[in-house]
Amino acid sequence: MSSELRVENLRKTFSVGAKPAVDDVTFTIAAGEIVVLLGPSGCGKTTTLRCVAGLEHPTSGKIAIGGTVYTDPQAGVLVPPRNRNLGMVFQSYAVWPHMTVRQNVAYPLKARGIGGAALDKGVKEALELVELASYADRPVTQLSGGQMQRVALARSMVYQPQILLLDEPLSNLDAQLRLRLRDDLRRIIKRVGLTALYVTHDQTEAVVLGDRIGVMRDGKLLQLDTPSEIYNRPADLFVAGFTGATNVVDGKVVSRDGDFGAIEVASGERLIARMSTDLPIGAAARVALRPDNVGLAADGDGFAGRIESRHYQGTQTVYRLAVLGTTIEALEVGSAARYAEGSTVAVAIPPDVCWAYPIP
Repeated sequence: MSSELRVENLRKTFSVGAKPAVDDVTFTIAAGEIVVLLGPSGCGKTTTLRCVAGLEHPTSGKIAIGGTVYTDPQAGVLVPPRNRNLGMVFQSYAVWPHMTVRQNVAYPLKARGIGGAALDKGVKEALELVELASYADRPVTQLSGGQMQRVALARSMVYQPQILLLDEPLSNLDAQLRLRLRDDLRRIIKRVGLTALYVTHDQTEAVVLGDRIGVMRDGKLLQLDTPSEIYNRPADLFVAGFTGATNVVDGKVVSRDGDFGAIEVASGERLIARMSTDLPIGAAARVALRPDNVGLAADGDGFAGRIESRHYQGTQTVYRLAVLGTTIEALEVGSAARYAEGSTVAVAIPPDVCWAYPIP
């Protein structure tokens, strides 16, 4: 039965005086919800997951599952991993090579003293869920990487854990297998109704799998929200950049009107952008926007731009543009590149898809 996970003011340092690997992280995952922790290597996402698992001992903070506190260093509470009833899927497949598929999945049930018809039923249902029922008697060494990861997933769910923890489980798979299993993972987890905490550095994985995404950097949780909010209302410049807003244009705030404002850029032109609350008139600002949100037209309204280069990629084309006194990229979907290098274009930048922040 799935349970709520509550993490409060979690902090983890690995040595005295060192910078925290996890720095005052707080979040709650509702029963049956999938939350993805997203961020670059070293941001603290895996350390957070390992603290939930009991594999790392936090310096301070609380972790409660289903209302029961499992970690609270100040109160002397640190329940070992084996007593937390958690499922975990690792980056490596971590299957036992000397066992068959069935034996791998049955092992957690046997370790809990479950046998006979209950064991057979549990293993059968778990293997059907991950579409490996016909492979039950096959040695795991004869499976593909994607199939071995499905075995690991079935093994982690067969005993009905309170929480399912997944630590970059797709990173060792080739591109095609990764795409297929990524799409299947959410379906499988939702079908069982498990609460899941998933760790990845891949933005697309996070969006496909998560009900909510938490973006981390330097041990801090910067924003936790739905995929739509993360992508359309990034909390700061790092969240915007990490989720694809790779174009930046610097300027100065010259006016504000509620959530939007005008920013004068190097060319003297003015961009209208959504503004963070700490950007007064006169402040230096950095505008972030995604290449796929930059519109191009042969003529019409927009900023005057020039195609400096283009990179045809089959199903899309990336253009490098001289515009607004700087250089940005625009991404156009389609199998035909419409604009030649050196051509002039009208560049449309809708205010709702660009965000202005203080320059760090």
